[in-house]
Formats: sequence, C-alpha cells, structure tokens
Amino acid sequence: MGGSGGSEFQLPPEIGGPSAWYGPDMARRRDWVATLSPEEIAEVEAAIRKTLARGTDVAAIRRDGFPLPRLAPRLAGILGDVLDGRGFAVIRGLPVERWTVEEAAVAFFGIGSHLGSARSQNGKGHLLGHVKDLGLSSTDPAVRIYQTRERQTYHTDSCDVVGLLCLRTAKSGGQSALVSSVTIHNEMRRRRPDLLRLLFQPIATDRRGEVAPGQKPYFDIPVFSWHEGLLTAIYQRQYIESAQRFPDAPRLTPELTEALDLFDALANDPALNFTMDLLPGDLQLVHNHSLLHDRTGFEDWPEPGKRRHLLRLWLAPAAARPLPAVFAERFGTVTPGGRGGILLPGVVPNAPIEAV
Repeated sequence: MGGSGGSEFQLPPEIGGPSAWYGPDMARRRDWVATLSPEEIAEVEAAIRKTLARGTDVAAIRRDGFPLPRLAPRLAGILGDVLDGRGFAVIRGLPVERWTVEEAAVAFFGIGSHLGSARSQNGKGHLLGHVKDLGLSSTDPAVRIYQTRERQTYHTDSCDVVGLLCLRTAKSGGQSALVSSVTIHNEMRRRRPDLLRLLFQPIATDRRGEVAPGQKPYFDIPVFSWHEGLLTAIYQRQYIESAQRFPDAPRLTPELTEALDLFDALANDPALNFTMDLLPGDLQLVHNHSLLHDRTGFEDWPEPGKRRHLLRLWLAPAAARPLPAVFAERFGTVTPGGRGGILLPGVVPNAPIEAV
C-alpha cells in the first residue's frame, strides 16, 4: 500500500529500530564517522591518477574503472548503515587540501560509483553538483535554495541517497543538520494522529520550473508513505507552499497547514535533531527516505578562493528499498539503481568541474 489517507487507511504502528533516533543521543555518538586509513587514501589517489591519465570524463567514471579493492568492502558496509540503519554516515579524511577541484571531483564521483548510479540534480543534467552561494535568492521561483546562502530548512532531495564532499567551509555558519523522519512520524502519532493521517494524502510540491513535456509543474506525492512495511518521507515545505501559485494545484486546507506546521516544529525541535560541522575532506551520506537534512545560513569569506564549497552527488543504489508507485511521478521510475533525479528530454548528463 502506498500513502493513502482515506477513511479506510490505518496509520502505521510506531516504528522502532536504528532509524528512529533522537538528535541528542546521536550527537554523543561517533559510530557514524568512518575515518579513512592512509592505505585507503593511497588507493583513492591511485585511482584518481589512473582516471586522469586515461582522460576519462568525470561523468563517465564507473566502479570498474575506479578500483578500490581495500575500500570498496568498507563502503558497502557504510552504505548498509545508511540504507537500513541510522540513515547517514560521514567518511572522514579525504585530503582535499592537496587536491585540485578536478581531483576532488574524480575522487568523489569514483567513490560514489561504488555506492550507486549518479542521477541528474537539476534541469541542466548535472550529475555533479556544486553547493555554493551564487548570489541568488529563493524568492525567484526558478532558484533552488542550495544556490544561496540562506538556511535551507529540513527537506529531502529527489533521490535515494545524497552525498556531500566538503572542500571549504564558510567563515561562520553553514552547519549540516539532520533529523529522523521516522521519529517525526512517531511523535506525531503520539501527539496528533488526526494530523498525521493528513500527511499520508498526496500533496502538491513545486518542480521549480524543471518540468518535462507532459508533466504538471508540480508533483503529487504524500509526505509519508507506508509501503511493504517501510515508512518513506518526501518533503520540502517551501516548495509545497510555492506550488500554491498554480491554480490547478490542490489547495492547502487549514487542517493540512496545521499538520505541516507540527511536522516542521518537530523537525526543528533540538530534542529530535542535531547539527554537525562538516570539515574539509568529510564525505557525508544521507538516506532521503528516512531522514531530512538542513543547512544553517552562513556568512562567507570575501575572498573567492576561500568561499564555502561542497560537491554533491545524488545516488541510486541497486540495494535501495522498494518505493510505492506514486514515487515514479518524481523519480521517473521506482526501479532501484535507476531512479531519482531530474530528467528533461534532450539534456545530456554531465559533470561540471566548476559551479555553473
């Protein structure tokens, strides 16, 4: 069963397990940090050199051409924790300070190829994203918030797993924040099951101008779906609000707005969430189906060469969970390993080395 909030719909039970965590507990732990050994780093650097010597385009890197015999089994275990455990991990120690942006991009894409297939992150077909302040504002309906220095608010991306590689940090702010959507569900179930029920009904979310022929300019997927015994969330409040600019989008009722407000209040509750500083060389992986992520606003350095810069991948692991059919409206298909991303006809997937 997908997300149906009709009268016959029964709320899922309260959900236990490693994905139902609380932020203060997680902040005290460090089992989610995997520090690379010198031998593993050397293996990555050898693969970088081979890739650059062959002249392989970043977008064409595949796991067979980026051998990591020592690190690959460890990556498989980390991915298991992300998909079936706590929902996130940080791989620490990549020596980005001694790499060019191209070398960092090759390393990131190569490591990513051992985790899943890269998916397009925007209407330009970018398989490699650059998270930088481009001096834009989210008040422009064609702008996505990662292109600004604004706080993002808690949201999911349109893929199974998002990866971030930190190259440079901001002068202040720009922390990564995480919260479990499973825990939000459990808390709403205890406090206001009447409001929780509304979030299992389809809700319009703005595509922000990245619309393929035949698509509506918004998609209709419930915030929560219960499918094959798994709770899956998809959420971006600003884009839910901005979808109301379309006359044919279903309207936000006062009751649904109250439900979204409670969802946001729980996501923003320090009893549920926690923040972390991503250091240069940290590679963070986040499971979009069980977590929401956020980034605090930031003040950047005035010098262009010092400004905050992260690389991003949207990944489709072959071992990803089953998704309800309604997710095809956003993910293109629900087939693991080939789903997610923003696919527009005629756009060739590419991996720009500089932010564009």
